[in-house]
Amino acid sequence: EKGWLGGGNTGRNTTIVRSNYMIPGNTMFYERSVRLWENLSQTLNFNVMMSQRGQYNIAHSPAGLDAHRRRANIMRANGIDAELLGRDEVRRRLPYLDYSDRARFPVEGAIFQARAGTARHDAVAWGYARAADRLGVDIIQQCEVTGFLRDGERIVGVETERGPIRAAKVALAVAGHTSHLASKAGLKLPIESHALQAFVSEPVKPMIDSVISFAGTHLYISQSDKGGMVLGGDIDGYNTYAQRGGMPMIEDTLQSVKAFIPALSRLKIVRHWAGIMDMTMDGSPIITKTPIDDLYLNGGWCYGGFKATPASGWCFAWTIARDEPHEDNARFTIDRFAKGVQIDEKGVGAVPHHQ
Repeated sequence: EKGWLGGGNTGRNTTIVRSNYMIPGNTMFYERSVRLWENLSQTLNFNVMMSQRGQYNIAHSPAGLDAHRRRANIMRANGIDAELLGRDEVRRRLPYLDYSDRARFPVEGAIFQARAGTARHDAVAWGYARAADRLGVDIIQQCEVTGFLRDGERIVGVETERGPIRAAKVALAVAGHTSHLASKAGLKLPIESHALQAFVSEPVKPMIDSVISFAGTHLYISQSDKGGMVLGGDIDGYNTYAQRGGMPMIEDTLQSVKAFIPALSRLKIVRHWAGIMDMTMDGSPIITKTPIDDLYLNGGWCYGGFKATPASGWCFAWTIARDEPHEDNARFTIDRFAKGVQIDEKGVGAVPHHQ
């Protein structure tokens, strides 16, 4: 680990867990992840503070509600919980949204997934680390990988700041810096790196008891146990490895909050940060063997990395151990981009979907 445990994207996200995906390849993968989340505290023997408080994905037009209806039907057809709500029911459950005739983004309805929610990101990192340590895994912090060891065309280890480490197989799981590290092995990936900003407000009394995402502007919000509003928006539109974002996206996100929930307009923001996102061209991840012998890749998570943590690790371990993918990650290959068989979740609605 180049830094410290939880210092990367694991500790820099808005902690949302959900499985409201609709493209084959993603649908059951993320549902597997939610099912693993539901028992993760018991599996790790560490409280990851999983809170299945439910998620509302708001529609702002009749056409948007039709698109939500299609998504909900696909979810239900795959055994994933989804409830389509009309405007009146959303207003009964979420009375603090702007339902006025002058609302910038009218509320027409929503999809509600009751099993979605949040988990504590630091607890997830520490729980996995402790469980891995118990199984004999050595976790070396503050140790940057500087290159790869080769035997002909095979990867046989890594060079680090503290010296070489040899291995029969080498696996990359370095969200945010996937393309940077893969380039050291001569691997060029269909990935761009962008900053994704998040914010926490000053604490207020309990108000929002679920996760709410808005399709009109890429906004998502929940309330933490301490009372702060945790919110995030869209990625900054330029490539960067810096863990900070630009003012235009700050302004866009906070304007959206004010438009949707006027009662929050006077709240002060007390913390603000950014994580680095590996953005693939189709909005779906890569979990696969690479074209380089004995090198394996887990990356390209776009907005979905934290919620995918359990299934991502499970499927990656399967792929490394067996030299073949599990059926749940069989489509997450690199060559799908060359073959034109993308899992184009982004194409069916990146703004309302990727929270």
